[in-house]
Amino acid sequence: MTREQPSAPAGQLVETVIAPPVIAAVAAHAAAKVPGVARLEPGLRGLAGSLTRIARQRIKGLEPAPTEGVRAFVEHDPPDVRVEIDLSVSGLDQAAATAQAVQRAVSRAVIEATGLVPSAVSVSILDIEIRGGLL
Repeated sequence: MTREQPSAPAGQLVETVIAPPVIAAVAAHAAAKVPGVARLEPGLRGLAGSLTRIARQRIKGLEPAPTEGVRAFVEHDPPDVRVEIDLSVSGLDQAAATAQAVQRAVSRAVIEATGLVPSAVSVSILDIEIRGGLL
């Protein structure tokens, strides 16, 4: 995703590129901090993509940011950012309320970190973690 920098010298165009893994890392960090989220769930597709990305970053000497369970999609024309999150929630919290809180937190974090407004933040609850044998 690109955006023009307003502070560029006159007559000079400066372009900032924000890659999907950056957006995914911001989203993963925000989602994991929401009360009621037990953990992010990478799933099979997420594990394969994550292993490829981690290997590529290690070869380049970079420390990979955790993005398991999160996928970011960026379209350039017209500009569009979408985020998909797979997670497990606590059995002690209301699943729908937790999912909505994740959507709000991720959207806010992506806007603050990148200046890009996600058109969609989709949350899939793959598991409900029940502790203490309540159910």
